[in-house]
Amino acid sequence: MEEFIDSFLNYLSVERGLSRNTIISYSQDLQSYVGYLKGRSIKSFSTTTKNDIVGFMMFRKDQKLAANSIARSLAAIRMFYRFLMRERITKTDPSSLVDSPKLWKKIPETLSINEVESLLSGPNVRDEKQGIRDRAILETLYATGMRVSEAVNLRLDNVNMEIGFLRCIGKGDKERIIPLGKKAIISIKRYLDLSRPILLKKKESDALFISRCGKKISRQSLWKMIKHYAKLVRIKKPMRPHILRHSFATHLLERGADLRSVQEMLGHSNISTTQLYTHINKERLKSIHRMYHPRP
Repeated sequence: MEEFIDSFLNYLSVERGLSRNTIISYSQDLQSYVGYLKGRSIKSFSTTTKNDIVGFMMFRKDQKLAANSIARSLAAIRMFYRFLMRERITKTDPSSLVDSPKLWKKIPETLSINEVESLLSGPNVRDEKQGIRDRAILETLYATGMRVSEAVNLRLDNVNMEIGFLRCIGKGDKERIIPLGKKAIISIKRYLDLSRPILLKKKESDALFISRCGKKISRQSLWKMIKHYAKLVRIKKPMRPHILRHSFATHLLERGADLRSVQEMLGHSNISTTQLYTHINKERLKSIHRMYHPRP
């Protein structure tokens, strides 16, 4: 059963062009599914039924997995069965009979504009080695709404500071062009002039953001850096990897940006994902109404 999963993951990478993170998640979901089937003495995908998939989803629920994680597992299983049918390994797709768990869409946590300003002021820009780089990274994330994984993969030739745009390679290797604000451009230029040459330590790299070891900065290091500055400036909200991305979208919409433009900048394939940010503004208005209206 594992060899079919390996073939499927190779198909996702080579033919579908899915991101490495998505493939890793699907691999973990399918390995868990196989483990569940083997525990029930099922040794072939061709003998599985709708009840086996539903049973697996209930098993994952009993493990206290969130609804969106269970839905992702089901998405992986559905795509896998379609692959098995395409390869004529199975004749039926039992996953097509399974309903997705209803997802309770959580409103993303965001920072206020003042909190963003505090976070951006966290790095000590007198420290040419690291502070200037960290400020450039934070400014870039907030100016563009990029994912952390996208920011660490930026190359030098992805940034055009003359015309003020950045070329981003997102999920599924989809390319999008995002405007850069003046403050982000200033921070990046300063980083390139003063900090990046020191961090490179006479090495060569086409990565934009460099670690202290002279290599491309890792996603984990970048995320630790964000949490460090949030703690330093005493932001009390729980920090998540996409919090600057969520703040970027929310602040644009609050100031009247149209939904389609925000969708394009975020790289959402479905506008319903972007619409989630409009709920944040509605919740904010409701909270103001409750606070100040004489009859809330």
